[in-house]
Amino acid sequence: ANADGTRKFKGLAWLFMGVPFAKSLLYDDEHSEYKAKYPDHFRFDYAVSREQKNAAGQKMYIQTKMAEYTEEMWALMQKSNTHIFMCGLKGMESGMEECFSPIATKNGLDWKEFAKGMKKEGRYHVEVY
Repeated sequence: ANADGTRKFKGLAWLFMGVPFAKSLLYDDEHSEYKAKYPDHFRFDYAVSREQKNAAGQKMYIQTKMAEYTEEMWALMQKSNTHIFMCGLKGMESGMEECFSPIATKNGLDWKEFAKGMKKEGRYHVEVY
């Protein structure tokens, strides 16, 4: 941050965080504060798998929550300055494929190839265990 509290960052940071129970959410106060201070630059969504369900009655996992914003996220991924950072369990990668394959196909692309291209460009970062 600059001395006057402003920030040089002018993009959008959009965090999706998944936990089994709401009591396990980390940094919620900070996320709310960032959202209030920087509404045009910070968004966050939580997926609480044991407490939330989507419209179809499925447990709310990260990919389920992201599916609510598929069109918007796909549009962001088309921009060369968009980066995706995925951290967590190894199964999350298949969740991303489940979430974004239909829209990739709709746009004449294969999700796996698209993600591979983002990785090659240094825009798709995966840290899973």
